[in-house]
Parts: sequence; C-alpha cells; structure tokens
Amino acid sequence: MQGQIVKNISDLYFVSCDGYVYPCKCRGIFRKEHITPLVGDYVLFHKEKKLIEKILPRKNEFYRPKVSNIDQAFLIMSLVHPDFSFHLLDKFLVLMELHKVKPIICITKEDITSKEKVASIKEQLMYYRSLGYEVVSNQDIVKIKQFIQGKTSVFTGQTGAGKSTLLNRLNPEWNLKTGEVSLTLGRGKHTTRAVELLEGFGGKVMDTPGFSALDFYSYSKEEIKDAFVEFKNFPCPFHDCSHTKEEKCGVKEAVFANHIMKSRYENYLNFIGEGKNEN
Repeated sequence: MQGQIVKNISDLYFVSCDGYVYPCKCRGIFRKEHITPLVGDYVLFHKEKKLIEKILPRKNEFYRPKVSNIDQAFLIMSLVHPDFSFHLLDKFLVLMELHKVKPIICITKEDITSKEKVASIKEQLMYYRSLGYEVVSNQDIVKIKQFIQGKTSVFTGQTGAGKSTLLNRLNPEWNLKTGEVSLTLGRGKHTTRAVELLEGFGGKVMDTPGFSALDFYSYSKEEIKDAFVEFKNFPCPFHDCSHTKEEKCGVKEAVFANHIMKSRYENYLNFIGEGKNEN
C-alpha cells in the first residue's frame, strides 16, 4: 500500500493511509544502504507487517529538520522580540529558492511594535513584494488558510517569533506548545521537539523545530547567485558574471541605481562567502 510518513519517533515511523495511521518499522536494508526516511515521504508499506518497503521519489528534502516534499514555507518573522532581521529573511528565501519551495513571508507582533518601526519594515518589504514574494501578517488568518489549501506547508523562521502561537490560532485542536523569548539572549526558546505532519484546511502543515541548517556550504556560488531572483532582470555583458568585481556588471549598476536593494546585494556577497569555491 502507499502512504505518507506523518511523524517519526526514534526508529518508528507513523504512516498515514486511507484515514488511518500505522506505526511502522523500516526494512533492514535501509540502514545498510544508508537510507533515512523523512517526515513527508511517500512510501510503499506492508499494512499487516507494518513495514516500510520503499521510499518513493522526493520533490525536495531537508535534513535539519528531517522533512521532504514541501510545497511552500511560511517564514515567520517577528517585528520585535526578537527584532526583525533582513539578513535572516534573505537566508531563508535563498534556502527555499534552492529547494524549489515557495516562500511566504509572515510578520508577527505588529500590535506590540511602534508604528514607526512597523511602517519602516513594511516599506522595505514592498521591495520583496515587487519580486513576487507574498507578504502577510499573522492577523491574516483567512488568507493564510487559503494558502494552506491543497499544499504541504512548513512553518519556520525566527525562534520566538510566534510560530506555534500562530498554528494554534489557525487550529486550536493542534494544541502546540508555545514558548517565551529570553530577555537576556533576545531570542526564543525552542518549543517544538519532533516533526509532525498535521492536516487541516484542505492541506497539510508541518510543525518543526525550525531550520537549523542555514549555511550554504553544499551549494556553489552559481547556485546561490541564481537564488537571488531579481538578478536575472539585470543582464551583464559576461555570461558567467559573479556580480562582485567585474566592470559593467548589470547587477552592480542596478544596486548603484537603487533598483536592487543594497542590503540584498550585501547579503549575496556574504552568502557566496559561505558557498563552494567553484562558480
């Protein structure tokens, strides 16, 4: 039978199929061949033996957290406590672009942030809207539910930004743990311990501890460059231009002319410093 892994505890995988959830183990050959099932995997399994026999091809995969087959990611970004970070936002956006996952930027704590700060951040986020990225507030409950419909979504972002609070507001029956922000450290305490695939609003939602792998060491500089979607709008005379030191670079000229947000370009330079050496 075919099902989908919705939760993993130790070496036990919970497979959903036809309205039932079956606790399953994996074939012994999985360990021998270094095959690791992920929450979100579609699998072939034996219902009576409660044994996963095969993992079907993945749309995408992440290993921190261990999830797969994600359609879209809600990037939960707090305006205050912890403070909004465009550097972190760009990291998340690049990560999602590299994995072919649609990002949706979701701001929180607007009600406890000064009007001036809210206005300033929203003005800068207009640039991201111009790139085609969706930007919503955690108050836009109806719109968020519409986005969830028919998709497998993951909620991630700053620790302490209100991810679990938002999920509980969407569906109180999920009853997810929420945490506080440490005043000393200025960041939140992780409250989600295990990855679980939840159903609701005609779609599926993954509750995860958040993405802890936010470096780009496994990606080439070329891949990172391509993940900055606006760069393709400003062609260069050189096909393999790195947009760093080259003369007559269309991207650098666009930054100078304020057609590309300066902080985005600076983050690009920072990120390719984390990428592989090859172009």
